[in-house]
Amino acid sequence: MMLTAYLFYSFFGYLSGSVLYSYLIPKYFCHVDVRTVNEDQNPGAFNAFSVAGPRIGLLCVLCDIGKGFLPVFLAAHSSAVSMSSWIFALILLAPVAGHAWPFLQPAKGGKAISVSFGVLLGLLPDLRPALLLAAFYLTFSLILIIQPHNLRSIVSFSGFAVAAQISRFLPSVRLGSLLVSLVVCFRHLFSLREHETENAAFTIQSLSAKIRKKQKKRIIFTVHLKQRQTIYFRRIDT
Repeated sequence: MMLTAYLFYSFFGYLSGSVLYSYLIPKYFCHVDVRTVNEDQNPGAFNAFSVAGPRIGLLCVLCDIGKGFLPVFLAAHSSAVSMSSWIFALILLAPVAGHAWPFLQPAKGGKAISVSFGVLLGLLPDLRPALLLAAFYLTFSLILIIQPHNLRSIVSFSGFAVAAQISRFLPSVRLGSLLVSLVVCFRHLFSLREHETENAAFTIQSLSAKIRKKQKKRIIFTVHLKQRQTIYFRRIDT
C-alpha cells in the first residue's frame, strides 16, 4: 500500500511538472510562443517575462513554483508516505523531471529552476533546503556575479547539491536535492552546448566591482554631456 502511494505521488508530480505554464499562459493570453523569442528556446519564466510583461511573467513563476510545491506538499503530509524513506526522493525529483522532459513533448522541456524551488518549498514547514538553494543562487547572481546565466545556474545548483549532502537534512531530502540538481545542471549544460558555445565565457564579478563600473560609466556620460553642453553654448555665443 505504501509503495502504491509513493508511485502515485511520483506520477502525479511528473504530470504536474509536465504542464509548461510559462509556455501555455503567454500563448493563451498574449498569442505568443515564448520559445521563439530567445535562441535557447526555453519555455521558462524568464522568456515569459521578456515577452508577456511582468504580470504574466509573475503568474508563470507562481504556477511553475506551484506545480512543484503541490505534489511534494501533499505527499509530505500524507499518512501513507514517510519522508524518512529513500523513495521519497523520487517524489522530489518527479516534478522537476516532468518540466525538463514533459509527457507529451519530452524534447521541448525547460531548465526547471522555478519548479525546483517549488519542490523544496513543498517540504514546509522545513524551509532549510529552499533557503539554502536561494542563498547560493542569490550569491552568484548579486554578490559574485557569474556570467552567462547557464553557468551561474550550474554553479548555484552544484554548490547546493554539495552543501545538501553535508547538511542535517533527511537522507531522502539529501538524495532528492542531488537528483534535482543533476537534472537542472544537465538541462543547462545541454542549453549551453547547443546555443551558447561560441559566446560562452566564464566570468566572475563582485557586486562592488559592478557598482564601480556603473559609476564610472555614469561619470563618463556626465563628462560627455557637459562637454556637449559647453560646445552648444559656445556656438550660441558666436
